[in-house]
Amino acid sequence: MHKPILAPSILAADHANLAAGTAVVENLVRPQELAWVHLDIMDGHFVPNFSFGPQTVAALRPNSRLFFDTHLMLDEPHRYIEPFAKAGADLISIHIEPQYDHAGTLARIRELGCQCGIVLNPGTPATAIEPLLTQVDLVLAMTVQPGFGGQSFRRDVLPKITQIDTWRRERGLGFRLEVDGGIDLNTVVECRAAGADTFVAGTSFFNAADRAAFAEKISAL
Repeated sequence: MHKPILAPSILAADHANLAAGTAVVENLVRPQELAWVHLDIMDGHFVPNFSFGPQTVAALRPNSRLFFDTHLMLDEPHRYIEPFAKAGADLISIHIEPQYDHAGTLARIRELGCQCGIVLNPGTPATAIEPLLTQVDLVLAMTVQPGFGGQSFRRDVLPKITQIDTWRRERGLGFRLEVDGGIDLNTVVECRAAGADTFVAGTSFFNAADRAAFAEKISAL
């Protein structure tokens, strides 16, 4: 099983000073080689919210050594992978739900020098991504319907996480299994037990009274 990684979502940081938000993560998460930050990219179409684009990622990149875990919640992600790769993304994840060439897009992400991931929403069955599992570095199982932070964790997704982890172990695959949505110090334990190893926490991390302790508890799972 992979070592646990906390990937705080910058969406929950102060949008007037996102660089300070990445600095908080960089100063608190240990060990440093497992320091990730999650970048939620939303287009107002695939999800009912907007966030930021490749220019913001490019502005954050020069002053951060963090691993940029970039989640494209877009109707046409294949059109935007190159700008995000050039902006400094380390990993680019795309959703299975829109209709486009998923396998070709994942391959193109690799060609651009980034790791690649596939994402599925709570209502999407695990079988939808099964044919792509040999192509990816990460599977992201959404534990809320994406679009807005602060939503309640959906426990009905846990069996799906277990199924993806079972396939991973049975087939000897090495992708990480990430969860995003309603992740706090209680729900993270349930996700870890189901097989997840990478945890996106936004509101719960940035609002924590002791962020360092929050990060340490997850790294100790």
